[in-house]
Amino acid sequence: MLGKKDKPAEHQGFIKRLRARLNRGDSWLTYDLANLAPGGRIDEDALEELESLLVMADVGIDTTTRIIEELQKRLARKELKDLESLRLGLRRSLVDILLPVERPLDIDPQHRPFVILMVGVNGAGKTTTIGKMARRFRDHGLSVMLAAGDTFRAAAVEQLQAWGQRNEVPVIAQQSGADPAAVIFDAWEAARARGIDVLLADTAGRLQSQQGLMDELAKIRRVISRRDETAPHEIMLVLDASQGQNALVQARKFHDALGLTGITVTKLDGTAKGGILLAIANELQVPVRFIGIGESAEDMQPFVAEEFVDALLASGRQD
Repeated sequence: MLGKKDKPAEHQGFIKRLRARLNRGDSWLTYDLANLAPGGRIDEDALEELESLLVMADVGIDTTTRIIEELQKRLARKELKDLESLRLGLRRSLVDILLPVERPLDIDPQHRPFVILMVGVNGAGKTTTIGKMARRFRDHGLSVMLAAGDTFRAAAVEQLQAWGQRNEVPVIAQQSGADPAAVIFDAWEAARARGIDVLLADTAGRLQSQQGLMDELAKIRRVISRRDETAPHEIMLVLDASQGQNALVQARKFHDALGLTGITVTKLDGTAKGGILLAIANELQVPVRFIGIGESAEDMQPFVAEEFVDALLASGRQD
């Protein structure tokens, strides 16, 4: 099952890096909860301050309201007696939001090729994510093919071909400006003929506001489904976490247009705050398949809700 954690040492290394990188910058992720209640007493003022921190960390108004209302109920029941009970209550609320979207990507062997249509805006890390996924699938013993469906930029095709060479997987491409749907259709036929397990189809990066390009994605989906009515088997959106609330807008628009089945969140380092995952999970409930914190293949791992929450609440601690 491809959602399973990787080798224990490699996975623990990823969690340590995730914790360290999420806890950089000035946000609630590094904010010591003790500063909310200097005297150790948890009251409405402390929750109001926490509410502001959540909003600033890109958790969003609706999701923040859900979290604070739950904590207020616990305060009324006198369950928030001290800082530790506040931390545990906050942890429980965050896990409750994220756990439903912790659903690993499983490749169904009955569908060959298993078609994954990759979508997202320019700069989100889509092509790099494809390369990392190709590596992961190969490591799990699956054969992989890449389809260079971003025909608008020659550099995109070259980048995908470089990933193909690095991972020793074939890449189907045509000349610049070719019909993306035709490229991906040809790739499907080639994958079918060769008995390939997984076909990863790249598409042009596009803004969710560009209706013509969004319509093109719908056309690609229709063309593939004519040959295999169950395909594409995954429509995965790649999101840049550092985009904050704009990432939620992107997810909402792509989901409305295509019906997303999975999300990969990249760049959970640098200026990223991580709270945007909570906003997306709370509103859309689309499975979060992978999260990424860097360029290497090891820096992308399956999303595990409790580990992610613990990294958010680490406050810079390495325990």
